[in-house]
Amino acid sequence: MRITLVRRVVQVLMLVLFCLPPLLAGWGLAGLYAGGDGEVATPAEGVFFGSLSASSLGPVPLFDPLAALELLAANGGAAMAALAGAGTVALVYALVRARAFCGWVCPVNLIGEGADAARRRLGIAVPERVVDRHVKIAVAAAVVAASALVGFPVFETVSPIGAVNKGLAFGGFAGAGTLVAIVIAELFVSRRVWCRSLCPLGGLFQVLGRAGQVNVHINHDACVHCGRCEEACLADPVILAPALSGDDIIVRAGDCMACGACVDTCPARALSFSLGRLPARAQTRREERDPVSES
Repeated sequence: MRITLVRRVVQVLMLVLFCLPPLLAGWGLAGLYAGGDGEVATPAEGVFFGSLSASSLGPVPLFDPLAALELLAANGGAAMAALAGAGTVALVYALVRARAFCGWVCPVNLIGEGADAARRRLGIAVPERVVDRHVKIAVAAAVVAASALVGFPVFETVSPIGAVNKGLAFGGFAGAGTLVAIVIAELFVSRRVWCRSLCPLGGLFQVLGRAGQVNVHINHDACVHCGRCEEACLADPVILAPALSGDDIIVRAGDCMACGACVDTCPARALSFSLGRLPARAQTRREERDPVSES
């Protein structure tokens, strides 16, 4: 569980990071003021301030790419600065592995993994999937279209990410109902149904994910086809199929979160991370499995 342990630490540190500015300014968590009667700096006056939707690192603005698209659709003129900040975020995640945000940063994924573990301990059986993983791309498009129709960012008003991130730092708990519904669905409806199939931000990152340079690589000679990687996969086991069948040497699907769960669980150490979009070499693998002698 080497990578998973590191990922857990990063997930918690990301929550702490957004809570530090108000605490360092003498404020409390959840929007509460914890200082005395003296004058104190506002959290926004620090080097870093904000949330996963919008923040600033010194003079550099950072925006959630989906929120920026919603804002552009709702009010194009006011979205230019947001688009610049969103472009920086999207580029970084796209180069690494876009859904690494889901696996390493998003607090909803952390809660979902906790619910997943609780369901297993309670012995509650649910289907592996009830909704196709590509549906979240359509949900992302629908969210942007709806924002254009109503004139404000629709998803931001119900985002479970904001309910955790903004709730801890600023006390804005809009989206808490969505978060509760996600936990209930995780426990009783289907495994990871929100993160796999419905989250619009995950849908946008899924589209960007195929450009990612950090990929799970398979050593076909070492693989014993035990199925443990498929059981551990946080995204969807189907994304492992081309690599496991021998038709590819990396997990190429944009849905991969680069979470490392499959790497950690592989007893043969056939899986590892690699850099670069390596060629599939599918034809080579097929020839190895079915050699033809020349006459």
